[in-house]
Amino acid sequence: MNVKDFNFELPQELIAQTPVEPRDHSRLLVYDRADHSLQHLHFYDLPQFLHAGDALVINETKVIPARLLGQKEDTGVPVELLLLKRLERDVWEALVRPGRRLRPGTMCVFGKGLLRAEIIDNAEDGGRKVRFHYQGVFEEILDRLGQMPLPPYIHEKLMDKTRYQTVYAREEGSAAAPTAGLHFTPELRAQMASAGVEWAEVTLHVGYGTFSPVRCEDIREHVMHEEFVEVPQATVDAIGKAKAEGRPVIAVGTTSARTLEGVAGAHGGELTAHQGWINCFIWPGYRFHVLDGLITNFHLPESTLLMLVSALTGRERMLETYTEAVKMEYRFFSYGDAMLIR
Repeated sequence: MNVKDFNFELPQELIAQTPVEPRDHSRLLVYDRADHSLQHLHFYDLPQFLHAGDALVINETKVIPARLLGQKEDTGVPVELLLLKRLERDVWEALVRPGRRLRPGTMCVFGKGLLRAEIIDNAEDGGRKVRFHYQGVFEEILDRLGQMPLPPYIHEKLMDKTRYQTVYAREEGSAAAPTAGLHFTPELRAQMASAGVEWAEVTLHVGYGTFSPVRCEDIREHVMHEEFVEVPQATVDAIGKAKAEGRPVIAVGTTSARTLEGVAGAHGGELTAHQGWINCFIWPGYRFHVLDGLITNFHLPESTLLMLVSALTGRERMLETYTEAVKMEYRFFSYGDAMLIR
């Protein structure tokens, strides 16, 4: 299957630059796999498609201010680091700019020397391994100096950091938000819980796997970067009970989907309590082990995320749905509107 098979035309003006207020007033496109019908609603209408006992799986990851702007210590040349993955206590894998000037041995400074970063090695896809030097608590320094790592297609300044976090974010460590969850409000969650909808939690810290483009023509040759996930036993038990009783399991976002399917795939198709690294790439033809439905945003052309959602519906059906979404002027990508695949 060719990467170009997942391309589509998207007008620039449909790339959302700011989030909708309130969160749950974003639009919702509902795709029914039984009859391939579409409905155009709003996210606050979601409860009418869920029933008592349906299991929603959310990703509790919390975005860290992972974007650091500073200078090379010796020349003062501006530099940028995007922290992706913690390898050791003070060692991170990061994307760097300008890559040609940040070679092993280079020292960078941030906040007038409050934080120093030593480039110690090259990493995959042009990244670097970085060791930080500082006095005090790293997380507090990062919170003071770092910026929220908004995707490059968002050009508007983020005025409120909480709008790039889900209302249920808890586990710090992500370089990007699990954006399907940005539509939930505490009130909407409470309404759904009172109707008997069950909630289960997983964690996937979003890293380079989400950003990395598919560089090979044949998508089957693409290898996803590893991502750190945690699936607690309570979630395994809740999902196992739902499956045994014939109740649907619906992932909130592609990150939750990759967590469930990646862990199940690593254990012979059975979801198991897990803490560690997984590598999960899903494309059409994949047989799902856990998922029955998905809440998701609209994704970039030729991306692994578009390939994942296409695996639920079939590539042609999903591209037809995206064509309809463009026609109806849905807002795309991180701050965009949502889709329910049921």
